[in-house]
Order: sequence, then C-alpha cells, then structure tokens
Amino acid sequence: MIYRRKKYIVDESIVEEFNLHFNKTLLPTQLKYGSMLIGRWMTKVNDGKVEIFAIWEYNSYTDYEEIERKVRSDEAHVERVRKWYEKMGGRDYLKNYFLKIDEDFLESTVF
Repeated sequence: MIYRRKKYIVDESIVEEFNLHFNKTLLPTQLKYGSMLIGRWMTKVNDGKVEIFAIWEYNSYTDYEEIERKVRSDEAHVERVRKWYEKMGGRDYLKNYFLKIDEDFLESTVF
C-alpha cells in the first residue's frame, strides 16, 4: 500500500466553498475510479490561512497513476471542475486564495 497526502494552504474566505467543491465534485469522481479516502482534515495556520489535507490509500503507485488517468479522462468531471473554476473567477483569480498546493507519497512503517 501507498498513501498520498494532498495538502493545500488556502485563504480562510474560500474554505467553505472549497470543501463543498471537494465533497460534491472531486470526491465522487475519485471514489468512482477506485481511490480510497482515509480522511480529510483542516486546521487554522495563521493570518487568515487554513491548511486542508487529505490522505488517500492506493494498492500501488501504478494504481494511483491509473486512477488519475481515468479521472482526467472523465469529460463530465472535467467539465464540472471547469465550471467551478469559472464560477469562482477563474484559475488565475483563485491563485490569490490557493496559496500553496503540495502532495507527497507515504509508506507505512507498521507491519
């Protein structure tokens, strides 16, 4: 098993809308193609910033790549995401609110 940690530092003014977008748009498509969400959390950082991160489980890195390929190829999903960005002012505008996006992969040390 491998685990993907996806982390965002966002302006607190976008938290509610971003969480709604995750739950209504991003999560269902990930689950549809086989992603397993371990959990998603958030915590205030400082100065109006919030850290939001999720841990996803995959059988292997190859499985992760295949799931991501399917998600990116899902035209209906891509269109829903595009409409959300458009509703929110566009990708360039949202760079003012999504201050940092990062991901890495973790391996368990528990046998």
